[in-house]
Amino acid sequence: MEHVRDVTELPKAHLHLHFTGSMRPATVLELADKYGVRLPEALTDALTSGEPPRLRATDERGWFRFQRLYDAARSCLREPEDIRRLVREAAEEDIRDGSGWLEIQVDPTSYAPRLGGLIPALEIILDAVETTSRETGLGMRVLVAANRMKHPLDARTLARLAVRYADRGVVGFGLSNDERRGMARDFDRAFHIARDGGLLAAPHGGELTGPASVRDCLDDLHASRIGHGVRAAEDPRLLKRLADRGITCEVCPASNVALGVYEKPEDVPLRTLFEAGVPMALGADDPLLFGSRLAAQYDIARVHHGFTDAELAELARQSVRGSAAPEDVKARLLTDIDAWLTAPVS
Repeated sequence: MEHVRDVTELPKAHLHLHFTGSMRPATVLELADKYGVRLPEALTDALTSGEPPRLRATDERGWFRFQRLYDAARSCLREPEDIRRLVREAAEEDIRDGSGWLEIQVDPTSYAPRLGGLIPALEIILDAVETTSRETGLGMRVLVAANRMKHPLDARTLARLAVRYADRGVVGFGLSNDERRGMARDFDRAFHIARDGGLLAAPHGGELTGPASVRDCLDDLHASRIGHGVRAAEDPRLLKRLADRGITCEVCPASNVALGVYEKPEDVPLRTLFEAGVPMALGADDPLLFGSRLAAQYDIARVHHGFTDAELAELARQSVRGSAAPEDVKARLLTDIDAWLTAPVS
């Protein structure tokens, strides 16, 4: 019988996980109590019930509500020990889900006011990642992301900072938040700085808006990966372009449904992308708010889209190939994926 192998044992890389959004619900509640933070009722209810909050970010009001919950959770991170705890727990969750490589995405400006400034904030994060990676054995790196709702000059500052710490664990530069705000080309200089510094370019695009957003990321920011990118499925020529250039899309099925991009898991165009030859790296995005982590995304592909074990293994390979992992790490993970697929089923 097909579909019997455990997807939590399938080796894979995780390329789309946001920093605050990676937290465990229990951790947010504990830190909120510790610091006397009054969380929005919708967030508290979701964290205590295990049911993700009802969100629909396809209009600006809905996105504002999502951002309000996210900011409330982030306000619970106040001390270096909180950062270390978050990173450690994110790694533990990824290991439990079969991840052998994690690139966690963070905008350090969000944490700078409480951690002594922009540089100290990034250094605390990088130190936590380095220590956690060494102690757990999970390969971990950082992708610094600018906020497209802020001024492009802020993005240039972040890009220079990211390049400065490329030898300390920063591997990429992204652009997050509401893609309906700000033009991609406004951030071209920041991405030029990042690429010249050897960082991969991985902006968000093709989630809340259509294929044009993906094209802008390719044309204006010269993206080597696309955060989300699912709306490219609406344009066959764009799909071919992504496939021909081997641009990996960091697809987050549970997130797409939770935010109202698609109504049901089966509506997410995983098959369309896969059959067009577009490389994908399934990601959890913000499991704190969306209620599911990495392995669950592979379950969606299996249950709602009929992906066989061989196809799931190929998705895992694509995530590894699209990562910034060293070649020896990629080779080991690819070998382990083959072993998962060929091992006798108990």
